[in-house]
Amino acid sequence: MRPEPGSSQAAQAIELGVSDFVALVNQTLEFAYPNVVISGELANFRVSKNKWVYFDLKDESSSVKFFGSVYNLPGPLEDGMLLKVRGQPRLHRLYGFSVNVMSIRPAGEGTIRRAAALLQAKLAAEGLFDESRKRRLPYPPASVGLITSRQAAAYADFVKILGARWQGLAIQLIDVQVQGEAAPGQITAAIEQFNARAAPPDVLVVIRGGGSAEDLAAFNTEQVSRAVAASRVPTLVAIGHEVDISLAELAADRRASTPSNAAELLVPDRVQARAALRAATTQLQQGARYQFQAAREYLQNQAAAAESGVLRVFRKAETALAAQAQLLAALDPQAILRRGYAIIRQDGHSLGSVRKLRRDAIVEVQLGEGGFTATVNEVHNSAKDQE
Repeated sequence: MRPEPGSSQAAQAIELGVSDFVALVNQTLEFAYPNVVISGELANFRVSKNKWVYFDLKDESSSVKFFGSVYNLPGPLEDGMLLKVRGQPRLHRLYGFSVNVMSIRPAGEGTIRRAAALLQAKLAAEGLFDESRKRRLPYPPASVGLITSRQAAAYADFVKILGARWQGLAIQLIDVQVQGEAAPGQITAAIEQFNARAAPPDVLVVIRGGGSAEDLAAFNTEQVSRAVAASRVPTLVAIGHEVDISLAELAADRRASTPSNAAELLVPDRVQARAALRAATTQLQQGARYQFQAAREYLQNQAAAAESGVLRVFRKAETALAAQAQLLAALDPQAILRRGYAIIRQDGHSLGSVRKLRRDAIVEVQLGEGGFTATVNEVHNSAKDQE
């Protein structure tokens, strides 16, 4: 109820300068409303100098101005979206009343999906989802950095299935909120904390169960998507049900359809692994026996071939030697002498003709067996010499 002119209430009005009034209003707002969450339709959205954002939130009858930094943006926005904005009401000394933005969240199923689609197009254009930048996960890892809510069913399912399939894994949990306004900051901080460790885990796993688009909105923010993509530790992300695909999953090195599926992708089934090991052992033993048998047969064949080759060489040499022996035997002077021939020497020289033979000369006659000395009484020239 407004005071009547001239009343005591009107007489008690405080007279202030403009700056004092601005300061008083801001003190009152800071005390009464340190921060508020305002829901409305986005209008007049603009970015100045790639640093500051200005926009209005409106409903059917009112409009409120907002001011903030580009770092407050959850991703690309466009007029007409429904938003929930947390901020601090302020009266600026020059530009009037506005709300200083602390955080922005899309609100409503359609707006959330539209915001995610705009952000997906932006990040895809940057190559954040390219298959070429994705890394292979260690299989199985020795240690896992798990980012989720300890109270969530997704955590219980993941740990249960992981323990049933494989043993000996070191699971390091950072408990975070997985929905709500604080979730993106906590998830991003957990990723950075694991990456900053001197001995980080082999793989980072980010999981959350299903829910509405608003419940899963934290995993469709630019902040979380970029943190997943920038992780130096390989990442595995499973958010929601099989049909839900978040931007964080697209940015991860590997996506799982559900938290349970994440555990299945991360480690083998030890029962199947034992069976495969037994089969591999049997196969190796059979292979070794086959290789041994093949090597033994090969050596036997080589030995037989070598023996046959040696025998062929020996027989060939034996035949050649026999031929040489026959030739030597044929050319042996003793053999010729034994057939009735003789070698006659005069003065120690063999005679092949009577031309040098002197009458009364003493010659040595060698026969096949023994020899004798004779005196030449008469020399007969051959018919050819006589001619």
